[in-house]
This record gives sequence, C-alpha cells and structure tokens, in this order.
Amino acid sequence: MMQHGFTLLTERKLHEAGGVARLWRHDVTGAQLLSIVNDDENKCFGVTFRTPPKDSTGVAHILEHSVLCGSDKYPVKEPFVELLKGSLQTFLNAFTFPDKTCYPVASANLQDFYNLMDVYIDAVFHPRISEDIFRQEGWHVEAESAEGPWSYKGVVYNEMKGAYSSPDSVLAEQSQQSLFPDTLYSLDSGGNPEVIPDLTYEAFVNFHRSYYHPSNARFFFWGDDPEEERLRRINEALQGYERRPADSDVPLQPRLDTPRQIEVPYAAGKEENRAHMTVNWLLGERADVEQALIMEMLEHILEGMPGSPLRRALIASGLGEDVTGCGLETDLRQMYYSTGLKGVKPADVPRAELLIFETLAELAETGFDPMLVEAAVNTVEFAYRENNSGRFPRGLAAMIQALSTWLYDGDPLAALAWEAPLEGIKARLAAGERVFEDAVRRWMLDNPHRSTVVLLPDHELGRRREEAEAARIEAVRAAGTPADHARLAEETARLQAAQEAPDSPEALATIPNVGIADLPRLGTELPIAVTEGFTAHSTLLEHELPTRGVAYNCLQLPLDQVDDDLVPLLPLFGRCLTELGTARRDFTELGARIAAKTGGLGAGAGFGTTRSRETLRHFVISGKVVYDKLPDYYELLHEVLFEPLTDKERILERAGQMLLEEKSRLEQGLVAGGHATVSGRLRAHFAQAGRLMERTGGLSYLQSLRGLLRRLKTEPEGLLADLERLRRAVIAAPGAVADCTAEAAGLAQARPLLSGLLQALPEQRPACALPCGEGAFALPDHEAILTEAQINYVGKAANLYDLGHPFHGSFNVILRALRMGYLWERVRVRGGAYGAFCNLDRNSGTLIFASYRDPNVTDTLDAFDGAAEFLRTAAPAGEQLERAIVGAVGDLDAYMLPDAKGATALARWFSGETPEERARVREEMFATTTADFRAFADILQEVAEHGKTCVLGGAATRAAAEEQRWSSVELMEAPGQDD
Repeated sequence: MMQHGFTLLTERKLHEAGGVARLWRHDVTGAQLLSIVNDDENKCFGVTFRTPPKDSTGVAHILEHSVLCGSDKYPVKEPFVELLKGSLQTFLNAFTFPDKTCYPVASANLQDFYNLMDVYIDAVFHPRISEDIFRQEGWHVEAESAEGPWSYKGVVYNEMKGAYSSPDSVLAEQSQQSLFPDTLYSLDSGGNPEVIPDLTYEAFVNFHRSYYHPSNARFFFWGDDPEEERLRRINEALQGYERRPADSDVPLQPRLDTPRQIEVPYAAGKEENRAHMTVNWLLGERADVEQALIMEMLEHILEGMPGSPLRRALIASGLGEDVTGCGLETDLRQMYYSTGLKGVKPADVPRAELLIFETLAELAETGFDPMLVEAAVNTVEFAYRENNSGRFPRGLAAMIQALSTWLYDGDPLAALAWEAPLEGIKARLAAGERVFEDAVRRWMLDNPHRSTVVLLPDHELGRRREEAEAARIEAVRAAGTPADHARLAEETARLQAAQEAPDSPEALATIPNVGIADLPRLGTELPIAVTEGFTAHSTLLEHELPTRGVAYNCLQLPLDQVDDDLVPLLPLFGRCLTELGTARRDFTELGARIAAKTGGLGAGAGFGTTRSRETLRHFVISGKVVYDKLPDYYELLHEVLFEPLTDKERILERAGQMLLEEKSRLEQGLVAGGHATVSGRLRAHFAQAGRLMERTGGLSYLQSLRGLLRRLKTEPEGLLADLERLRRAVIAAPGAVADCTAEAAGLAQARPLLSGLLQALPEQRPACALPCGEGAFALPDHEAILTEAQINYVGKAANLYDLGHPFHGSFNVILRALRMGYLWERVRVRGGAYGAFCNLDRNSGTLIFASYRDPNVTDTLDAFDGAAEFLRTAAPAGEQLERAIVGAVGDLDAYMLPDAKGATALARWFSGETPEERARVREEMFATTTADFRAFADILQEVAEHGKTCVLGGAATRAAAEEQRWSSVELMEAPGQDD
C-alpha cells in the first residue's frame, strides 16, 4: 500500500499499545515512519537521528540545543521558548543519547500538536545555526574587554561541568565507556568540559550536514490523530530532499577476553576519603527482546528489593555505605549491567569485587529463592501492563522503546510487543528451567568482557581543574595579538547584543499558536466522592477513573501529635515499615511478598500548607495493586502496621544500613539537585511545612543522619525507644484519611477491606509534649553551602503574603512569563546557566527564584532583583500577552494519568481549595493585563529588598560568600538543627 509518498512495510495490531502499528518508508528519501494509532488523546510525535560522535567535544549535545534556536521558517531567536510560552504542550524537549538525538513533542490539542510538529521539523532540517548560536549554546571565551577578564561560557559547557561535579554521573559515564573501548560508546556524547573547547564551528556545522537528513531520520507518531494527515505532513516536509547514504551505523563492540580495571579521580572535599566502585558486564544485543526481559527480571531479583541477595550481601558486608551502578542499561545497541558499592575504603575495593563474584557464584550454584523469582516476574509484568510513565507521555516512552531496536535497523515493534516473550519466559520457568541461574553464569561469571571502575577521592582535583581552565584561557591570550584580543572582545559584545536584541514582531508572528478563544473557559473538575465518618475516626475519598484494573491506594495518618524531637526519624520509620521485616517475615521475605502481590508499597512523611496557611502533616502509606490482589495488599498493610519486628539486634542492624544508605544518597543528591536543595532551604524560612521538609529531606536532615549514626553506636536503646514512641504516635485511627483511585469495580472491592484496616487502628494516640514542627529552627538570611562542584545553584526567596500581597490569578501568568522570557534570556542565554526558575507556592505564599548549573553567583542574584524593572519596562502586550495567558492556562489543564488525577484531587481537598476558587483564579488568569504585570513589578521590588538568599556551589560561591559576608557551611560538615 502507498500513501502520500510512503510505502507500507509492516502492519500489526499491537495489543500492548492499544491500537494498530504501521511502519512506513518514504519512497524518495528512505526515511522511516512508525505510526501507532490508538485512543490516547495525548498525541506524540518525534524525529530521531543516529548521531554517532567521533570525540567527546559534545557536538551532538550542542547541536541538539542549537537547532532549536531559530530556523528558516521561524526566524526567531528561540522558537522552542516561544512555544513554551504559549502552547498547550504536554511535552516539549530534546534528548542527546550516546548514539542518537531525539526531538519529541506531545499535546492533547490537535491544532497545538500540529503547530509543535511543524516548528520542530523545520528546526531540525533548516536551522539557523550561526556561529553566535554555536558560541552561546556550546562554548566561547567571554572577554569583557581586550584586556580582560576572560572566561569560558556556554550553556552546554556549564551543564557538563555540573555533570562532571557529580561522582554518581562520572561513575556511570566511566562504567559505560570502560565496556566499549573500541566504539563510539567510549566517548561522552554530552561533552567533557575539558574537551568541549576543542570543538570548532566548522565541525559543528558539518555534523549537522552529515546526520540531520531525512535518509538518517526515524519519525514516530502515537495517539488519536488521523494517520493519513501524519503521512501528508511529513511528505510535505521532505519535499526537495533525495535519498543519500548516511554513514551513521552503530558498530558492535568486539568481545574482549580479558577483564579491565580503570581508576578515575573525583573532586572530593578534604573530609572525603571513600571510593566508589562498579563491576560492569557487556551483555547481548538489545534486539533479543526475551533476553532483555530476562535481564530486567534478573536485575530485580539481584538488587531491586531490600532483601535481594546481591544487594543484601553488599550492604551487610559493611564494606560500603550504599549500592551503586546503573543496573541494566537497555538504550544502547548492546546491553550492559553495572553494580557496585559507594563509600568504600580504597583498600577494600578488591574485597567488594570478590564479594560480588562469590555471591553470584553461590546463586548460580544453589539457585534463586522461588519467592524472589515470583516477585521479579510480577514486578516487571505489572510495570509493562500498567504502563505508567508519570508526567512523561506514554507515547514518547513507547518511542524510546521502539528505538532500542529500530535505531540499529531491527524491528521497531519488537520491544513494544512484549506479551509473547513474557509468556515464553513464564513457560520456561514453569517447566523448571534455570532461566536466571543460567543468565548469571553466562553473562556474569563466565563472561570475560567486564570491567571494574574505581572512583578515587582527589582533594586537589577541583583546584587543578580551575587552574587548567585558567591556564587554557591564558594560553589563548598569550597566543593572540592585540588585534586578536580586540576581535574577541568585539565578538563577545556582538553576542551579548544579539542576545539582548528582541525578536521583531514580524518574526514572532511566524510562531504558530492557539489563542485564548481555543481554550475552555471552565476547567475540568476531577472526580471525588467524600465519605465523612467512613469509620468512627476516618474519612474516605474515592476517585472513579479508568485505571486499567489497578487500584491506587493511599492512607494518611496525622502527625500533629508526634513529638518534635522525633521529626528526623520519620524517613527512617517510613522505610522500616516496608524494609525492616515484621514479626511474621524477615525483610527479604517481606520485600518479595510486596513485589509479588502489588505494584509497589511505600511509606513516608508528607507536608503541605492549606489555603488558610495551616500546616498539613501526615504519614503517608501508599501503594498500587490489581483488583484481584486487593486482599493481599490489605493483608500486607495489616502486617506492617500491626505486627512489628521486635528483635532488637535485627532492628538495629537494618536501621544502621538504611541510615548509611540515606546519608550516602543525600551527600550526592543534594549537590546533583542543587536547585532543589537551595529552594528547600529557602522554603524553610517562610512556612512550617517547608521547615519540616528541610528537616526530613534537606541539608538539616543530612546532619541529623550523621547524628543518628553516632547515636546508633553510643545509645542504641534510646534510638529503639524513640522509634517505638514514633510508631505509637503515628499508627492510630483519629483523623485518618483513606484515598482510593480506581474504576467502580475496584472501589467496591477496596471499600470493605479498607474499613477493616481502619477499624483495627488504635483509637487514640499518646500525649505529645511538643508537637511536630513547633521546635526551635533558625537559618541564616544569607547562606552559602560550599561543595567541590564546578558550578553553582543560586536561590532567592520571599513570602508574598507576609509582605501583604494576597494571591491573584494573574500571578500564574506573570511568573510563567518571567520563567519563559526574562529569566531564560538573562540567566540561561546571557548568563550561561543550564536553567532558571521562579515558582510561587500558592498556599504558603513563598516565591522562589533559583538557577541550575550556573557559572555565576552575583550576576544571577542581580538578574533576580532586576525582574521588577523588566516588568515595568517590558511587560508583554497584544499577542505576547495572549501567549502568556494560553501557556499558563495550559499548565493549569496539564494532561494527567489517572493516578495523578486522583492524587491531585486529594491534594486539593486537603488544601481546602474549592471549585469556586479554582473558577475565580481561572477567570483572573484570562483577564490578565499588561497593567497587572507592571503592578507585580512593585511586589518583586519588595522581594529584591527583603528576600533571603541561599547559594550552593564551589569556588565562585565561596568567593561570593566571603565578599558578601554570608554565613557559610561546608556541605560535608553541615551543622544541623537536630544533631
């Protein structure tokens, strides 16, 4: 069959995707198009190119950024940003993988979907990739004058400096590269900051010319839009192109017969003396879908549960603080598996490596516990059947899956058609075949193609990197003539002028958009049925939604009567419920039963603020389960809530392991997510919920963990007593709120089971001396959190309600416009940071500005403070104002999967937000004017004058802290509130 220049190659009803899949080939260019037609209103499109790098200059990554900076048809500086400003998109981004670059979009609005497609197609095939764009997005020497100072700038350059500041990121990258010494996977497609400045503009342009051609393209569609129109639009876009060979094949790595060992330094503070290590194995090709599923299950058996045998052996050894490694990697042509330990003494690395092989050898010999096998099979099957991709559209998740075979000229439907290979594996297991034992022996024990990667702390690496960068700049200066220096200053000034120059109205008018008239005037209310007095002390909330036979359950128990000194124990207590074991089962058996009978079960503290600024404090136990296993789910809840483990020695052993894991994860995570760290720290100034979140997940919590580990050694009985005191305070009936999202049949099945659980809860709590959140807690107004990072995360915040400014719907429009416009231009484009944000917590009134992977500190704070003047002088009007409103309303109407709808409805109920209030805010958003923007400038001026600051980073943060006399704290030695 032929249609619109395409010939049909394959057609298949794809049950797993809920529709029909057709693979087409464009007759003239040879471009392939995979079209999946189903009833998903969240329509998805993507175009992907094979982009094999030849070095680690990051050319593919820089090009990914750059092609979205204007095209022939859309000659604005950043069509990507203009779309973000005024689209109803549910996804809009691009990805650089080690061997491919993807440009995906999604929208539930058909016209908006076509608009996004059109802009992206023109961007990739007809970009205006000028030298200035290359310098802005990639790298350049920024010369304030011919005499200096000079520095390296560039969005990708700073993004990758951030990546190379994270030991976890470095370990993952080195683990991959160690297994592929002879192929492109030995390179960093994202770019190594030490190599990025070697990339020339000529090589950059040639890379686009070589790979961004229809003959090297794979187009993907998903959803309920008409298939014929898909073909017509792509055929129209490919007019004028001819077929040409694309030298983009991804070669196989030849099998090595000798293991490799690699040692790599990481930038460590003076107090860090631990190594991180992985053992890595090259596996088979991703095209073997059944083998990929087996390895996915094997990964879960080995490490996916608290009591998984390899994980348990590594943690129980005491050799390290937490497991590490990326596990199973399936996005490349050849899969690999990576596991290891972080926080190991360098001298103990050989012992850790030996332990991994001894554990695997014993498992291959004696076999896996059947309950672990059942748990792994159920977990993988549940995940595939539920197909819950969160905020990431299901269609784009399917695209990534298809590419895992399609990119290498395999069957694009192989990875999507998982039902048959899954049933094949289950049949082999039922027949008694040693499926997983054989996989361990073949791919791990008898596989010489493996590597051991060791990350060693280097206390001078950060300083040497700074010195090397300065020396490289000095070499540029020394090699140039005065005329060269003047030209460099002129180039810097030209780039800055181009960045500051606004797009013309004519250029902006080329960007397609939906208008206010295309938006529903009324928002869609989410289903919620409230039963007060469901049992004597509880309330039941139900959300009837199409969940594909899965019930999403949530039980919230108030924390108001928990003593304040117990707050830092809440995360540990949450993990203890599901990872410690019970009087009936040890933690291995409990974890396996949870995995075998549910889609997941977890617990932890949750904090928030109501519309009246009261604090919400709950202990949240949540899980998901198919309807026929609801009895098993509630039996498990009874067990973890009412049958606690009483063996003190086992409790203390597991508690120590979990505390070490938490500490290790936070020490890395607080830096990798530095924008979240500073935002959380700032939020703690203005709301009790923010303080509680900081004390259970932020810098204060990290120090509390260190204190708890010391206490475990010096006062174990006291720690046990506090955990028991916390259990009695939490697990009780008064004020309990139960929530369930499911279809009517699922709700009906869950109701009596839930009633029985609630009635079994104790009817009262013990007396509380000082309630949760009411203890003393103070932070400095201006704070620097010092690390070995090469970049910074800059934050500033104030509380609008404390400043006397009640919420108005126009705030949503104004702040979104600031994020997409002013902050993007000032902090990202001109400043070179990877990202910048400004977010208002509507319930608490806290407004936070923050930047991500930022080379600057004071310049960024100046940009935050300059937002007020920007609004006074450059507030949007006309079409730009309309786009700002459309984008903000689009955020309000964001596409959600059923579980997210249920969770959102629950959050609204807790906050006290009414449908009438939502309608009023929506109308205020539609009615936003230029005058509202200018009036908000006065509010931002007060934020500039009264705001608190927090910055996390390395040398630049340290220098700013000294100059501004901020309070400083070393992240690895942070004083805490709960120590």
